[in-house]
Amino acid sequence: MKNAVKMASVLTAFVLAVSLGACGAKQNQTADQSKPKHTGSSAADSSAGSAKDKTAGGSERGTRTVTDALGREVEIPSVVDAIVPLGNAPRMVAYLGVADMVVGIGECETADSPIKAYAYVNEKNWSGLPNCGTDAMGETAYYPEEIITAAPDVILCTYTEDAANDIQKQTGIPVVAVSQGTLFDEDYDEALRILGEVCGVSDRAEELIAYIKQCLEDLETRTESIPDENKPSVLGAAATFKGSHGIEGVYSNYPVFAEIAAKDMAVGISDTVGGLLVDKEQILSWNPDMIFLDYSGVELVRADYAENPDYYQQLKAFTDGNVYQWPNSTWHWSNVEIPLVSAYYTAMLLYPDAFSDVDFEEKASEIFDMFLGEPDYLSVLEDAGAGYGKVTFGE
Repeated sequence: MKNAVKMASVLTAFVLAVSLGACGAKQNQTADQSKPKHTGSSAADSSAGSAKDKTAGGSERGTRTVTDALGREVEIPSVVDAIVPLGNAPRMVAYLGVADMVVGIGECETADSPIKAYAYVNEKNWSGLPNCGTDAMGETAYYPEEIITAAPDVILCTYTEDAANDIQKQTGIPVVAVSQGTLFDEDYDEALRILGEVCGVSDRAEELIAYIKQCLEDLETRTESIPDENKPSVLGAAATFKGSHGIEGVYSNYPVFAEIAAKDMAVGISDTVGGLLVDKEQILSWNPDMIFLDYSGVELVRADYAENPDYYQQLKAFTDGNVYQWPNSTWHWSNVEIPLVSAYYTAMLLYPDAFSDVDFEEKASEIFDMFLGEPDYLSVLEDAGAGYGKVTFGE
């Protein structure tokens, strides 16, 4: 009898142990499935062995140190699988193809306009993620509790040193800061390289940088030798900066025009690169041959035209039918793919002979595919009324 009881006890203990082991395996499997999947590998994987520690569970966990754009040395995991990007970092990580690594996002990254292309194509990836901050109307705010809930390996941002240090102190999570990035400039390349290093996609960063350079060199080669006297004068108006503007909002020293050696009437009116307000009489004095309007400002210009038609009849771009719409380059910060497409669009209008071998739709498809993975994104813009084309007034 005692032997029977003893045998029953052993069997009961064995069944219980198997049951608990199965539950543990199921929980571990569920935890693994809930983690963002990413196939990128760390640039430091091959040298991380000496830095690896044993965690309490016996698994290996290594670290590495990166230097961010502010000169801060930041210790991060050897392999990064989960990130929270803030500021202009969401746009950059989308270009780098690691949008699936995002576990928390700012409230401004909703897909509310196809002009914000990087967010528009990642709506499914980012919808429902913890709201970790905002940059609405130039206000920078971050929410430490939400970031901690999101549990990223690294926080990526385009903030100041004080802000980066503060976020890291409040969350206990490493923060890597990069430049907001100047369109077509070296600080954008540096930002892509640092983010590529952090996320284990350095090759992709170099691919993007090389592609941008290739496009800019192509544009320069085709346009640099065209005499100024053979160029129509241009103006970028209805510019988007701190919101939308009418005709009086213009782009100063605009990189899109600079890269195609356009005769830009607003060059030199300011030391800054970007949008500013000018007196409408200044536009009359420039009287450019062609005017390009941001999509977001077209209706403001149309409303002003209805109230002041005599003013616009003094502008030859309006009387000659040479007013065009293009998608805004800017949504909070500058896109890269849309300005590149706009540069080709504008250059083909200004210098048709130099671009006679270029098909605009094919080139736009190539650019959108490179940055967004969406070769038909031109149709998305057109369906939303935000595409490229001539704009008519007073009809």
